[in-house]
Amino acid sequence: MGEIFRTLGIESSCDDTCIAVVENGTRVLSSVVSSQIPVHSKYGGVVPELASREHVKNIRTVYREAMETAGVTINDIDLIGVTVGPGLLGSLLVGLSFAKALSFSSKIPLIPLNHIESHIQSAFIEFGDAIRFPAAAFVASGGHTHLFRMDKERNLFLLARTRDDAVGEAFDKLSKMLGMGYPGGPVIDKLAEEGDENRYPLPKPRMSDRSLDMSFSGIKSAMFRLIQQERDRLDIPGLAASFQKTVADILIDRIRRFGKETPFKSIILAGGVSANAYLRARFLQAFGEQTFVPSMKYATDNGAMVASLAFLKRNETPAPLHQEAFSTWILPS
Repeated sequence: MGEIFRTLGIESSCDDTCIAVVENGTRVLSSVVSSQIPVHSKYGGVVPELASREHVKNIRTVYREAMETAGVTINDIDLIGVTVGPGLLGSLLVGLSFAKALSFSSKIPLIPLNHIESHIQSAFIEFGDAIRFPAAAFVASGGHTHLFRMDKERNLFLLARTRDDAVGEAFDKLSKMLGMGYPGGPVIDKLAEEGDENRYPLPKPRMSDRSLDMSFSGIKSAMFRLIQQERDRLDIPGLAASFQKTVADILIDRIRRFGKETPFKSIILAGGVSANAYLRARFLQAFGEQTFVPSMKYATDNGAMVASLAFLKRNETPAPLHQEAFSTWILPS
């Protein structure tokens, strides 16, 4: 049967309290997520102070449920992985402090992990050896929009990133401008189903220094002007569909342009925005069987991706008790 190695993954970088138990890197025994959407929806976005308080309230309950669902005790855990950045500092510190306490009291090694790299790892939970290298890994979420090249040693090389708003933030802003509430991703995705994606041409900004980095603030401003100008005549489903098409065009364009020099053998799309049905379909249309997108349960923040990455890094030096959290952490470090 082989040796069994169990990792505990703790993720609290934003507004979801997530803990999971994973066996040998890919067998998910439990993955529990406590969402804070009801707390933050009235404010139209995540309020950092409220997020950290909710993590404090929820983390012990989420931990107990994850362990009970997995049918294990802390004595069955070989390694703890915890997100230490990037993210909201107060939220990160709650998860890190909890992980440190478990590690110290149970004498279990603790591995500090990058949130963005964990999202990329989510694809390997389900697809594993089917992913071939070099691979393009796009992480698109409410806080991050990064494109990496990944080699066969699993090293990451940053190719492009947003210079301002993350793509997920643009989804939230459009939903807020339309008075549709938070989070914006599912709302826009649903509205766009009935819309004409060519209804409103939206800008695809280019960097003045000719970089292939991205910018989504211009799209946000263009949508705001359209909403003000059109008012009662505004085709809301058409605007939602046009926005999604523009986003997909930008992301796919970056992969194709970087891939001209050294073609990618696999394309990974990860992060919360990868839950968008239209974006998933466009990537599959553009890249076919080369495309690897985590299932919905691993697209958004979760502890399984953290536990899986901890298994991959199990031979690295454990974190010291004075391990810090980082609001920003651009890969590669």
